[in-house]
Amino acid sequence: MHILRRFCTLIYFVSLGTACLFTAGAVAQGFPTKPIRLIVPNAPGGATDVAARLVGPKLSELLGQPVVIENRAGAGAVTGTNYAAQAAPDGHTLVMVFDSFTMNPYLYKNVQYDPVKDFLPITLVVRNPQLLVAHPSAGAKNLQDFLRIVRDKGSGFNFATAGAGTSSGLSLELFKSMAKVEPTAIHYKGGAPAVSDLLGGQVSATIITAGVVIQHVRAGKLVPIAITSAKRSPALPSVQTLSEELPGFEAQSWIGMLAPAGTPRPIVERLHAATEKVLAAQDVREKFERQMAEVVAGPPDQFAAWIKTESARWGALIRERNIRLD
Repeated sequence: MHILRRFCTLIYFVSLGTACLFTAGAVAQGFPTKPIRLIVPNAPGGATDVAARLVGPKLSELLGQPVVIENRAGAGAVTGTNYAAQAAPDGHTLVMVFDSFTMNPYLYKNVQYDPVKDFLPITLVVRNPQLLVAHPSAGAKNLQDFLRIVRDKGSGFNFATAGAGTSSGLSLELFKSMAKVEPTAIHYKGGAPAVSDLLGGQVSATIITAGVVIQHVRAGKLVPIAITSAKRSPALPSVQTLSEELPGFEAQSWIGMLAPAGTPRPIVERLHAATEKVLAAQDVREKFERQMAEVVAGPPDQFAAWIKTESARWGALIRERNIRLD
């Protein structure tokens, strides 16, 4: 009788597991049942918006439902991300985030999301190094020249950023901390006005996503001083990394796709598989690579680890530099 009871119990749990697997498979197979909203918490035309509009149409073809790009800009991307965190966790509302996603909880009081607990990662779409570039009038030809000039001029050296809470602004803070310099930071409302003033010589330098300035570097209008990635870029092999003079310096812009926490795992996996196929397409890769963006398309768990690492790293810098934006 005891053996029979154990056997029946085993059969029950095997049957339950099979039923769960069947249900999970059915959930994924039936998804999506309506159009998918891809929230972009930034204004149209920015890097995140461009990435969403590259990925969205091809994702729609694979999933058989429209993927509607919905821009919900405001408060440094906080407004749209807060909204996405509270959406129904059924896979029909997703969000495309920029690197500020992991920084904002340390910078703003009105952040209502936890980057680790309130979202399920789908994939890290691209990583993009930043470039430290200078106006020719700054007089720097390389990183050694640049560091000497900034140290000599101190607060008399003007440094543009795309905004105090952006990766551009925080990369400058990291540079200041590691190089032991205090140039005057001039924070703009976006990369375009910062670069415009740099081209006009109103400011002397900036650290900003490579794709924003690469055309000006290639045209000889800006001097490439250093790149923020761990290794030199094949696109600019003669340009030093900042870590060659400031060991351990690394900062990269990035874009990723997430779903609200609670979204069924089979749906997350289906979304990842479809997005991975989109990012493998030659035309999509070439468009990203023209902007010096590295297509990643790694698995959700890899992206989850990246978010945790980025959150801890930038949170520590923000606390060290005592940066608050509200």
